Amino acid sequence: MVVYIAFDQHAYILTIYAATKGLVMKVFSDLSGFEWDSGNREKNWRSHGVAWWECEEVFFNAPLFVLPDTEHSLSEQRHYVFGKSNNGRLLLIVFAMRQSRIRVISARDMNKKEKKFYYEKTEEAS
Repeated sequence: MVVYIAFDQHAYILTIYAATKGLVMKVFSDLSGFEWDSGNREKNWRSHGVAWWECEEVFFNAPLFVLPDTEHSLSEQRHYVFGKSNNGRLLLIVFAMRQSRIRVISARDMNKKEKKFYYEKTEEAS
C-alpha cells in the first residue's frame, strides 16, 4: 500500500489517501489539525526524546504507512504510523482520531524490525 498525502495550506486540511493495486481510497479526510494533551506531549519527550512538532511533521512527509492497531483499540480506534520527520528521523506513532483531529498517543524511534518494514514498504511503493 502506498500512502499519498494532500494538504490544503489555505484551509489547513490534510487528507491521507492509500493506493494499492491501482485503487486509490481516502484513509482519513478533512483532517483539521492535531489535538494534544499536556500529559502525552510531555510523556513522549521524557520517555523517548520525541518533540510534539516532530510527531506532526511525520504526517506531512511521504512515504507514510498507516496500519490499524487492533490490539489496543478497545475504547477508540487506534492506528500506527510509520514515517519520518523533516530531518529524516524514523518514528513510529500511535494515534487516534478525535472528530477531524489527530490525537497522538505515543511516539518513539522505530526499532530495527520496524525500520526493516518501513524500508521494505518504501521499496515496494517506488
